[in-house]
Amino acid sequence: QVQLVESGGGLVQPGGSLRLSCAASGIFFRLYSMNWYRQAPGNERELVALITTTGNTNYIDSVKGRFTISRDNAKNTVYLQMNSLKPEDTAVYYCNAGRMSTNYWGQGTQVTVSS
Repeated sequence: QVQLVESGGGLVQPGGSLRLSCAASGIFFRLYSMNWYRQAPGNERELVALITTTGNTNYIDSVKGRFTISRDNAKNTVYLQMNSLKPEDTAVYYCNAGRMSTNYWGQGTQVTVSS
């Protein structure tokens, strides 16, 4: 059974930081590209950051220079370090594992940026 379990969300003030984690089980982790998506109320789900099996990364423009995605294949875990958070970063953040036509999703973790 495949499981992706996110953690690390919460309430933070503007300018603060959070580190999201996503622990995967039931998949051969190192063969999957790992992605972080987010969805704010009334908005479509959007891809925020991705890291390939070889460690290449990409980000949407609005988070470049503030967010960093990384992976630890020994721990089957992907991380999203989020710095200089803004109110517009408020959303439910989802972990995704993708390989060819196969996709798995976590349950999501809420990130709220507010004073």
